[in-house]
Amino acid sequence: MQKLRLGVNIDHVATVRQARGGSHPSPLRAAMMAAAAGADGITAHLREDRRHISDHDIESLRLELRIPLNLEMAATEEMKTIALKHLPHACCIVPENREERTTEGGIDAAGQFDRLKPIVAELVDAGIRVSMFIEPDKRQLDASRALGAPVVELHTGAYSNAKGVEQKALLNKVDVAAKYGTSIGLEIHAGHGLTFENVQAIAAIREIRELNIGHYLIGEAIFIGLEASIRRMRQLMDEART
Repeated sequence: MQKLRLGVNIDHVATVRQARGGSHPSPLRAAMMAAAAGADGITAHLREDRRHISDHDIESLRLELRIPLNLEMAATEEMKTIALKHLPHACCIVPENREERTTEGGIDAAGQFDRLKPIVAELVDAGIRVSMFIEPDKRQLDASRALGAPVVELHTGAYSNAKGVEQKALLNKVDVAAKYGTSIGLEIHAGHGLTFENVQAIAAIREIRELNIGHYLIGEAIFIGLEASIRRMRQLMDEART
């Protein structure tokens, strides 16, 4: 079975920095440590209100990283301009609500199709690999393909928060969506809320090519260190693949 890639989201290193101001801890340093520990890519969400990742962080990451940078972004003119300036390897288009603590669900690619289409087209034309962060839903998969995005990231938040029978049903929903998305030519990624305890069932879905995980890894780093946290997640993902 094909190796599953791990993208490490470093937003919450910046959250700790912003709690006090200054320059410590450094998201760039965390990204470099993540790469050394086995991350295949780095994800950073530049929010409109700059609550954690800053414009300077994106510039530094783009210049210094030797593994792919995935810029999470709202579908706005401001963010599109920033993406076209820095040309990250990938951009993941996400919904954004200034009142939310974290991204609360997938973007409505079907309902916002006309607004999203020109933004996706400009990013793709610039050579950026665009992904749509969506719910595991056939309508959203079809819309993402029609938008011209080659990749989707399936939102696993509902699965991660559920227990028992409900979690099994939501896992099946992700599985079905991954298979359908692959069948129509999309590359399938997944992420949100994944932990040591729940990652393996998602990682075992062979159509999924990449997982993006952040908050949990940064939280575990407080107790066991960042490199150990990432290596443990990498180990669990690899075990699930075998």
